[in-house]
Amino acid sequence: MKALFSLLVIALGLSLPLNAFAEVGIPVLSVTTNDTGGQTYTLSIQILILMTLMTVLPAALMMMTAFTRVVIVLSILRTAIGTTQAPTNQIIIGLSLFMTIFIMSPVFEKVNSDALQPYLNETITSGQAIEKARSPISEFMMMQTREADIELFASIAGIEEISSPDDIPFRILVPAFVTSELKTAFQIGFLLFVPFLIIDLVVASVLMSMGMMMLSPLIISLPFKIMLFVLADGWTLVLGTLATSFYI
Repeated sequence: MKALFSLLVIALGLSLPLNAFAEVGIPVLSVTTNDTGGQTYTLSIQILILMTLMTVLPAALMMMTAFTRVVIVLSILRTAIGTTQAPTNQIIIGLSLFMTIFIMSPVFEKVNSDALQPYLNETITSGQAIEKARSPISEFMMMQTREADIELFASIAGIEEISSPDDIPFRILVPAFVTSELKTAFQIGFLLFVPFLIIDLVVASVLMSMGMMMLSPLIISLPFKIMLFVLADGWTLVLGTLATSFYI
């Protein structure tokens, strides 16, 4: 009996702090309806939603910004020159990331001023902030997207008519934007590939005429391609053309 009484006392002592914490603790799940009919979520739910959105941030970076076009063009440029490891993948991705920040800076500034800062100052709700942040991003994507691609995905989704660009849902705009970016990136890559291909053809023809068939033309043409790219200030031309190819 003494052992049972001791266990009861210990259990009661352990339960008191838990009950006290439960009474004064912060509610984890709580939804409050405001005067306008909207709903406000507790900080715990907002943090949970934010952490969930962070998992899809890399996909959003690639699919909804200028990153796709920049990284594809730089990769094709490296292949056209013939240097398989220079610049490395890390340099290409890092350069593409900072080029994306530079190109998207007007859009990010508008999102910050219209959505993020008012939300941090608690003048708008989270739903209103998301809606205000959607507008400049959608506008940027619409300026780079071909109408044929939008019509394609709209027909697949069963949407017969779209009255205005603001009515295009993200489930149609994002794949149409990515498709247009892939087309544009490969078009720019083709134009970059042509002069280096001509150098390869000229070098191969010279080697064939000299009877040096055992010597790889790539070994001879690589220094000439690098010299041409450097003398033409190729990096400035390529990065400048990429930056101005986006109509912001």
